[in-house]
Amino acid sequence: MATIAVLGTFDTKGEEHAYVAEIIRQRGHTPLLVDVGTLEVPRVTPDIGREVVAEAAGADLPALVARRDRGEAVAAMTRGAPLVLARLYAEGRIAGVISLGGGGGTAICTAAMRALPVGVPKVMVSTLASGNTAPYVGVKDLVMMPSVVDVAGLNRLSRTLLAQAAGAICGMIEARVPAGAPDRPVVVASQFGNTTACVTAARPILEAAGYEVMIFAATGSGGRTMESLIESGLVSGVLDITTTEWADELVGGVLAAGPTRCEAAARKGVPAILTPGCLDMVNFGEPASVPEKFKGRRFYQHNPQVTLMRTTPEENERLGHLLAEKCNLSTGPVAVLLPLRGISVISAPGQPFHWPEADAALFAAWKGGLRPDILVIEYDGAINDPPFAELCARTLLKLLGKV
Repeated sequence: MATIAVLGTFDTKGEEHAYVAEIIRQRGHTPLLVDVGTLEVPRVTPDIGREVVAEAAGADLPALVARRDRGEAVAAMTRGAPLVLARLYAEGRIAGVISLGGGGGTAICTAAMRALPVGVPKVMVSTLASGNTAPYVGVKDLVMMPSVVDVAGLNRLSRTLLAQAAGAICGMIEARVPAGAPDRPVVVASQFGNTTACVTAARPILEAAGYEVMIFAATGSGGRTMESLIESGLVSGVLDITTTEWADELVGGVLAAGPTRCEAAARKGVPAILTPGCLDMVNFGEPASVPEKFKGRRFYQHNPQVTLMRTTPEENERLGHLLAEKCNLSTGPVAVLLPLRGISVISAPGQPFHWPEADAALFAAWKGGLRPDILVIEYDGAINDPPFAELCARTLLKLLGKV
């Protein structure tokens, strides 16, 4: 049977964590109690004390306790808990983790959970689970369960919910994927509605070559999730057709993926191709949500909830320089493919975002900033042309050594 980390602030919620630990024992698994409390004496004896967590954070625990600054204490444990939990998993000492908490406990313990790879069971019972959970979940497979009542003692409702949470983590640990087709090497691809046709046409070519293709929507969280999966070491190749999140990052749209987008494959040495898919657009919500400073720009109403703004030649030049910098980080094979007659459905000739000068600025800056050894292929057509999709797929296969 498995060892499951029971992680929490044992000074304020020791009784509740002990209850969950006992149910885990009854299910035949071994709980490993890890304390991240600081202000009071723990109410249950941990297997790994707060001293270990504070030390991992580089914090002086006695001084932390003496100052009784809750914000400082939470910050310190939020730094240390991920390091401790990641080390426990790397050493094979835990197979999953469960925690119960309010605001501080949720911040600390979800930070620790996010340090574990995708596929490791993670359950957080929280008073915050019915609101915006994005800051706590990040891009990991972290299950947040509403506590309904505060995590403050055991009563007829909390006993039921905490027992179910304990059962959930045990069930996740016990779950096995049914035997089926052998796992194939993974290629990840980025996609947007305006580049779907390209990815759809490229996918069967890669599958026929023996790869499993996982597609991520380039919506900010999708790009971050894809980068996280690449970092995990599970990815063999990257078909980054849709780098649009960089337009939102640069200009101020709502679908930015952060400043490290396009870096994971480069730093891990994973073969990758990049194209300028949908870099012609910045995403906003309904028209009223567009900042006043963009008044007079070129817009396209994708649907009532999504307003697209065309990127300018100046913005595209900056995007080209940025993407060249990301490509130049590559420690493995990488290629840039440029469709010269349209980088999305709506930037093709005759479409509302057709602006050849803007695209040319992007292409020139990207090509001009690249290392000499990076392959650049120009295609005299649009991004969703079937021949371009095939060119992308076969170029990636070549980088993977399959052609």
